[in-house]
Amino acid sequence: MPVSPPLLSLSAIVTRLRAAGCVFAEDEAQLLISTARTPDELAAMVERRAAGLPLEHVLGWADFCGLRIAVDPGVFVPRRRTEFLVERAAALAGPGAVVVDLCCGSGALGAALAAGLGGVELHAADLDPAAVRCARRNVAAAGGRVYQGDLYAPLPAALRGRVGLLLANVPYVPTEEVGLLPAEARIHEARVALDGGADGLDVLRRVTADAPQWLAPGGHLLVETSERQAPQAVEAFARSGLTTRIATSDELYATVVIGTRPPAGSTPDR
Repeated sequence: MPVSPPLLSLSAIVTRLRAAGCVFAEDEAQLLISTARTPDELAAMVERRAAGLPLEHVLGWADFCGLRIAVDPGVFVPRRRTEFLVERAAALAGPGAVVVDLCCGSGALGAALAAGLGGVELHAADLDPAAVRCARRNVAAAGGRVYQGDLYAPLPAALRGRVGLLLANVPYVPTEEVGLLPAEARIHEARVALDGGADGLDVLRRVTADAPQWLAPGGHLLVETSERQAPQAVEAFARSGLTTRIATSDELYATVVIGTRPPAGSTPDR
């Protein structure tokens, strides 16, 4: 009968991960040990991480806004800086908010917002089938629904004009800069979740252009971008008639553009 290998020690795992270039080897080793169910599984997880797979893909989950978000291989890993977008959205939410999470990836944003607020009507959509399968697991606790398709195309028509919070963590890396990303993202995440076109704003412009059709009067669109791209993003929001402002977090190095559909009969202040 095959004999399972002995349980790897913490020090042995740390040594292996350090040799592979993992900066936070001690913390990662603790997470791997606490997640693995058997010595065989732990050994396999250590080797996958040492081979360069993102830690979250090895663990099968990412820590986001205090939640364990399921993240399957190939699916975009939610970044800590994006917690700032969720915080800004929560501050704008009204009772029983209708929330749409576009370009949802794992569904982390919608799931985190729903967990923090409770009682929201949650919808999410993504083009990538792997992301949709993952998101469906993550939004189940909130009773949310996930659709597969391009941006607004798969959403129910009944949502038009009803959305209070529209979250869109769009890809915003310029095409020529995708090759400069860390290997964990460049190799192991879907390119569709990273590549934002020539200037990184192609998807943002498409989301913004149609947002007023879906937002309720007074509803908000929140999009993450880079500090460098923010002025151009604001122009796109303004062209769609949204009242626009920029929110930033120095701690998380995060920039979020927030657009609001003016109440009926008012003139947007750009």
